[in-house]
Amino acid sequence: MSSQDMLSRELALRIGLAARALPDTDAKRLFKVLTACVRLPITEDKIGSINLKTLKTAQGGEFSDIDDVLLKKALHILKTNIETGEIPKPEILGLQEGDMPGSVRIACASNDAINVDGHFGSCSQFMIYQVSADEARLIDIRDTSIPEGLEVDDKNLFRAELIQDCQVIYMASVGGPAAAKIVKLGIHPMKLPGIETIADIIGQLQTVIAGTPPPWLAKAMGIEATDRFRFEREATG
Repeated sequence: MSSQDMLSRELALRIGLAARALPDTDAKRLFKVLTACVRLPITEDKIGSINLKTLKTAQGGEFSDIDDVLLKKALHILKTNIETGEIPKPEILGLQEGDMPGSVRIACASNDAINVDGHFGSCSQFMIYQVSADEARLIDIRDTSIPEGLEVDDKNLFRAELIQDCQVIYMASVGGPAAAKIVKLGIHPMKLPGIETIADIIGQLQTVIAGTPPPWLAKAMGIEATDRFRFEREATG
């Protein structure tokens, strides 16, 4: 059976449509780049994990000369179900104690499960990821709606407590009082300048983790103070 035969009909169609969005690209060329991004077989979950940086640098930078807007359009086509027009939610994976050492847990304020596009106080869900330098695992999707019958005096505190096991939260916007409640629980708030995909955010974070993480992130990763000092010396030396 060839690599092409391993594809579902749906994914094969999407690859064909996405290729048309890129200059001088046919399905075969795009398929080759995708296989460089993720290992075969290509699946929904693997396609969902590809971000702009990965697509642009794969296969020796095959697509490095193509405009980011076109690459983002191709990625959107790849991730969107043709029949329903919906982007499938990624699969939630388990996490055992001791898994992914040197990782951090992040929350992403999202309305579509794909982008960090939500305001802290109004997003429909928090996507919870465990992230290390070489792995990212979705471990939970937390609905932010208040359960029926539960009286909540402080909606922002309720939301902050939903993610109190996380070290970082990424969001499109947040008010000052809500940010203070987030910080009080030991969570580092990251307000983005614009909407970004969760995959891109994770890619950026992995680059920082693999390099010289700032002291607050090194602490969240469980790196001892002496090692954090070494990182700082290396960064400035």
